Amino acid sequence: MRSSVFALAILLSSAAFAADSPAAGDMPAAPLAKTEAAKPDPDVAAASVVESAQPQKRSIPFHGGKLGYTVTPGTLTIRNDDGAPIASMFYTAYTIPSANGRARPVSFLFNGGPGSSSMWLHMGSFGPIKVDASIPETIAGPPFRYGPNPDTLLDVTDLVFIDAPTTGLSRPLGKAEPKDFFGVDKDADAFSRTIQRYLSKYGRWNSPKFLIGESYGTLRSGALSSALADKGVQLNGIVLVSTVLNFADFSGDQMLVNFLPTYATDAWYHGKIEPKPELMSLVAEAKAFASGPYASALQKGDSISPEEKQSIASAMARLTGLSPDYILRSNLRVGPDRFQRELLRDRRQVIGRIDSRYVGTEGDAAGESPSYDPQAAAISGGFVGALNDYLFRDLGYQTPLSYRPNNYGGIGEDWNFQHKSAQGPQLAADTSVDLAAAMRQNPRLKLLSVNGLYDLATPFGGADYEIGHMALEPSVAANISYVYYPAGHMMYIDPASAKQLKADLASFYARAQ
Repeated sequence: MRSSVFALAILLSSAAFAADSPAAGDMPAAPLAKTEAAKPDPDVAAASVVESAQPQKRSIPFHGGKLGYTVTPGTLTIRNDDGAPIASMFYTAYTIPSANGRARPVSFLFNGGPGSSSMWLHMGSFGPIKVDASIPETIAGPPFRYGPNPDTLLDVTDLVFIDAPTTGLSRPLGKAEPKDFFGVDKDADAFSRTIQRYLSKYGRWNSPKFLIGESYGTLRSGALSSALADKGVQLNGIVLVSTVLNFADFSGDQMLVNFLPTYATDAWYHGKIEPKPELMSLVAEAKAFASGPYASALQKGDSISPEEKQSIASAMARLTGLSPDYILRSNLRVGPDRFQRELLRDRRQVIGRIDSRYVGTEGDAAGESPSYDPQAAAISGGFVGALNDYLFRDLGYQTPLSYRPNNYGGIGEDWNFQHKSAQGPQLAADTSVDLAAAMRQNPRLKLLSVNGLYDLATPFGGADYEIGHMALEPSVAANISYVYYPAGHMMYIDPASAKQLKADLASFYARAQ
C-alpha cells in the first residue's frame, strides 16, 4: 500500500491522466460497509461555525536585520446565498502593518490537486518559515529541519494561505456535504466566498490584491479571475506556479508536443545529451522542433512517409536521450510515464514526475510506467511532519481537528470537471477562457507564469501553449510575463531558483500596483 500523505498541488483527472492519484501514492479509500456509511465523520462533526483567529507576534532574521510580523492561523465561515453556513475554511495569514500609510498588498495562496491542502506553498515557498528540502534527495529526519526563509515574500505583500474544503483544517458545516465542494465551479465558488470574507473581516477591500495558485491552483485562479470580478473584487495580479489551465491539453498529440521540451531538459540534466549544449539554447531548439516538425509529423498519422518518420525519430532521439529504435517502436508517441522509466533504464533508475532531478528504483526494471514518484517519496514526510510540528507545537494552534495534507481518496472520482466558463458550459474545464475575459475587462491586470524546466506534471511547454492561445490583443498580452527555473514543479524548494523567484516576484508586484 503506497503512502497516502503525498498532496502536491498537481492537476489530476481520472479521464485525462491516469497518472497522479496512484503514481503519486494516493490510493482510494476502501468503500465503507453499509453499517459504517451512516456514521458521521467525527473530524467533520467537530468543526465549528464560530470563526477562530489565534494571532501571534513573531519575527525572523532577514537580510541583516529583523522582519517582524503577525501570524494568524484561523477559520472563516462561508455561507450560501441564503445565509446558511456551508464551510469552515482554514487559513494562515502573515501580515505586517503598513509603514507609509498606504495599504499593503494582500496575496491569497493555494495549492491544487484537486484535493490538496496549502501545506506545500505554506511550508515550502513564500512564507517566513520554510522546510529545508534544498537538495534533490530524501529529506533526512525526523526531526525535520525548518526555519527562517531568506526568500520570503512577506516584505512585499501580506500572505494568506488557504486550505481547500475537506483538506487541511477546512471542513463542511451544517447541511453541506463534501461533494458540495467537489467540482471546478463548486471549488471556485468556495474560494471566492472565502476571499471575500477575509477582505470584509480584516478590512482589506482597498488593498492591492493578488492570487498565487500552484498546479490545479492555477486552473482555480483562472476561474477565480472572473468569479471575483463578478463580485466586484478587482485583482492587481495573478501568479500561476506550474501552470495548467486546460484539461484537453493532457490528452492526444498536443500533450506530446507540450511535453517534449521537458523531455529535452530532463535528458540534459541527467547527461543524456552529448555534446551538452547551453540549457536555454536547448529549450529554444526543443520548443521549435516540438511545435514545428514534430507536431506536423504527428498530425499526418499513418500517412507519414517512412523517411520522414525516421528523420523525426532521429531528431527526437538527439533532443530527448531516447534511442531512435524506442521512439519508432512507440510510433513517435512517448507519454510522460513511459519517459520516466525509459530515460535512465540503462542505469536501472526512474526519474521523478514532480521534479525530474530526483531518481529512484523499481522492483521491475523492465516496467513501462512508474509505481511511485521519487520526489514525492523524498519530501512528503518532511513537509507533513514539519507542518504539524509548526502549527500545533510551535504556534500552539488549538483545534479538535486533525490536519489533512490531502483528501485525494475522499474526492476519488467524484470531482466534477465540467465548467461554466465565460463563453458557456464546458465538458472539460478550460479556465484560460475566464482568465482571458478577466484580462480584457480589466486591462490593468498583470499575469506572471512561473514554471520549472524539470516538471513532468505540468510542463512549461503546455503553460506557454495555453497562455499563448488566449486570443488577447497585443496591448493586453503585454501584461503577461514568463519566467523559467532549472528546477521542478516546486521550483521554490531549490535554493538558487527560490532566490531568483523572489526577485522576479518582487519586480512583478511593483509593476502590478
